[in-house]
Amino acid sequence: MVNYLNSVVKQFKYYKMLGEKAMEQVQEEQLFWQYNEESNSIAILVNHLTGNMLSRFTDFLTTDGEKPWRKRDAEFSNPFNNKVELMARWNKGWDCVLKAIEQLSDKDLEGIVYIRNDGHTVTEAINRQLAHYSYHIGQMVFIAKMLKNDNWQTLSISRNKSTDYNHRKFTQEKDIRHFTDDL
Repeated sequence: MVNYLNSVVKQFKYYKMLGEKAMEQVQEEQLFWQYNEESNSIAILVNHLTGNMLSRFTDFLTTDGEKPWRKRDAEFSNPFNNKVELMARWNKGWDCVLKAIEQLSDKDLEGIVYIRNDGHTVTEAINRQLAHYSYHIGQMVFIAKMLKNDNWQTLSISRNKSTDYNHRKFTQEKDIRHFTDDL
């Protein structure tokens, strides 16, 4: 299970990096762009993700993941005046997640935590949040990619470069490693 904990920390850091690389590519004002009133901007997604992170991972093993102080509906508005404020909130959420997970041990993984009174093993709760965060970070990447259009710098294997990527991977010796180790 230590491998699980190491792997999940790397996965969370990978998605954090994807979100940051997407945000780095857009102009500050584009962080606040919405396709329409019903859609989310990158800033709104950051606000929602951070609200969820702070709620779920504050006192992770001892209190319900839906904290009484959380105002989920308010997360779908933009509270930020600029990118500095947005990034400070983003980092606050990620610091909470990573600190909570990095403190876990194997014996914690089968324990039960609650989210809105629904019991989850710690492993299930972590997996739930990993899927939730990657879903929204994918939205952030998509918004940034639309805004940058032809100037988008890919965050994965470039188009028509799969053969080159695979060649590089298959010239390496077989080994047990996490796919993020050589990014």
